[in-house]
Amino acid sequence: MSDMISADLVDLDLSAGTKEAAARALAERMAARGRVTDLEGFLADVAAREAQMPTGLDGGIGIPHCRSEHVTEPTLAFGRSAAGIDFGAADGPADLVFLIAAPAGADDAHLTILSALARQLMNAEFTAALRSVGDAADAAALIRGEDPAPADEPRAGAEPVGGSTGDTTSETAAGGPGEKPGEEESGGEGSGESGRPFRIVAVTSCPTGIAHTYMAAESLENAGREAGVEVVVETQGSAGFTRLDPAVIAAADGVILAHDVAVREKDRFAGKPTVDTGVKAAVNRPGELIGEVRSKAARGEVTAADGAGAGGAAGGADGATPVGRGGESGEGYGTQLRTWLMSGVSYMVPFVAAGGLLIALGFAIGGYEINKAPSVMDHFVWTQADSWAALLYQIGGVSFAFLVPVLAGYIAYGMADRPGLVPGFVGGSIALTIDAGFLGGLAAGLISGAVVLAIQRVRIPAALRGIMPVVVIPLISSAVVGFLMFVVIGKPIASAQEAMTDWLNGLSGANAVLLGALLGLMMCFDLGGPVNKVAYTFATAGIAVSDPSDSAMKIMAAVMAAGMVPPLAMALATTVRARLFNAAERENGKAAWVLGASFISEGAIPFAAADPLRVIPSSMVGGAITGALSMAFGATLRAPHGGVFVVPLIGNPLLYLVAVAAGVCVTTALVIVLKGLRRPVPGATAQGPGGGTDPSAPSGAKQPVAA
Repeated sequence: MSDMISADLVDLDLSAGTKEAAARALAERMAARGRVTDLEGFLADVAAREAQMPTGLDGGIGIPHCRSEHVTEPTLAFGRSAAGIDFGAADGPADLVFLIAAPAGADDAHLTILSALARQLMNAEFTAALRSVGDAADAAALIRGEDPAPADEPRAGAEPVGGSTGDTTSETAAGGPGEKPGEEESGGEGSGESGRPFRIVAVTSCPTGIAHTYMAAESLENAGREAGVEVVVETQGSAGFTRLDPAVIAAADGVILAHDVAVREKDRFAGKPTVDTGVKAAVNRPGELIGEVRSKAARGEVTAADGAGAGGAAGGADGATPVGRGGESGEGYGTQLRTWLMSGVSYMVPFVAAGGLLIALGFAIGGYEINKAPSVMDHFVWTQADSWAALLYQIGGVSFAFLVPVLAGYIAYGMADRPGLVPGFVGGSIALTIDAGFLGGLAAGLISGAVVLAIQRVRIPAALRGIMPVVVIPLISSAVVGFLMFVVIGKPIASAQEAMTDWLNGLSGANAVLLGALLGLMMCFDLGGPVNKVAYTFATAGIAVSDPSDSAMKIMAAVMAAGMVPPLAMALATTVRARLFNAAERENGKAAWVLGASFISEGAIPFAAADPLRVIPSSMVGGAITGALSMAFGATLRAPHGGVFVVPLIGNPLLYLVAVAAGVCVTTALVIVLKGLRRPVPGATAQGPGGGTDPSAPSGAKQPVAA
């Protein structure tokens, strides 16, 4: 660390009053040494990192840090403030301030040294020495671990990462040097098997991967030693990470995940009691986290797997994706395909909602001719309502232009993680260019994910691995996907898309009513699940154009109407026949009024979970009636969401509300009749939530969650 800090990078009388001023004062010292080439650019990077998460730590420490292209080599500056500076720590201002600067492409050796410093900040003797040192050169030497005088020097100059995170703790866990397992056996709550202490594996990571990652690891290890618990930490930092031995994970009694970025290969820890929290919690209150995971172990709480990656190491650094890329090893291809498609749909829906509502508002204000208005860049009058209507319409149109690329990009992301995004977005954009629409987007997403997974399975020299995710994979995958979309499958998909559009436009009479009933059944079958999402996506695909057909708007109206039926019906049933429901269900019924009116079908989930054989069939019947009536009445809707709040934007609004009311009444009547046929549950009206007297109601029923 001798080249990272010297006496002229130390200020023992830091007079800054704010964290911004402190960062500037220390950065100016770096700039004077030629370590920072652009002071303002570097400070902007520091501020951006600070905006992600405050860098103040309990114990009077501030560690502003960042990676920046304006840094020539890894550098550390230290300042000591008599008055203290607020860096956002819970226990007050910081008097010890470390500004850590790393180049955008810092090598692993330098980052390892910086991480070693981060660990030393958790050493009380080290920080006490820094508070008492009287000379800048001595302070720099102390930070470098070169001060031979104080007794605490060996700790201040402890080895870098070499024997800290994985090595020493792994030895302890394996019964090597360190604490003897039998000596720490407490036999208390959540202790491990007889004859050994409780064992915890942990992962720490932060956005920059320089400071908090390693400080959290040190903090957990120290707290574990104090509690007589074996803690083995995997630091997923900027210097890379070494995976914990699977045998160590298998032997662990609990898991702590302290992170502010996604944990890589998280499914390794599934099936164990787990505490999932932010990285600062591990720095500031590690003892509480250890106690929490021991309590979970004592109660037998475990975390289910999110889905193991099918590609294994080929899946990239992040292992399983947030949508469970490969699914469980025993899952069929159909289950995996549904997961991938739902990934794309879930990211697309916000664009649909925002764009659709903006377009609908534009039509409501300016009429249906607003789509012919000139660009607001060329003509916009602040005092004219038509100009504002055109603005809303054109913003909505821009939002809609992202639908197919986002759908394709995040289907590929669901399959292959971040490397799939580039070819996915490229393929989705090509689908728009060749008029392949949503079908083209679906195909582009699946092809992109498959191409990336195939590339990742190729064995490559170690020297090339660094450029694979940023150069090789995006280049090759985009070229392959582009070729396939433009030359091979684009035209057939575009023809299929055109045929489907023509079929929808030709729907009328009985065919339209039957389609409305089918969509109503699908919307009410699983209340926000995959079948519900298929129907919803089918409807939004039809209106996701600048000038949707009348049939497409009728389908959208029918889908939204049917989706409102289940929660509204449950709310009405709990009102008119309260004695058939326990107290928890009656309370959920109050929330269901708002959720149903807002077109959030999930509001009926607590009722369906408690009594599926009565609630789900009743809901499906009511939804089918509503969907059929909405199509028969010719109600239209340009907005993809909103419930009763977009009634002014609906064509034939009164008949539309009649259709919704009819479905709600039918479902309510069926639920009341079916529940009335069963044997009454004694005390159902007297029991509180989770009372357990009603076998149809799960104890501690949860409030529905809007999704």
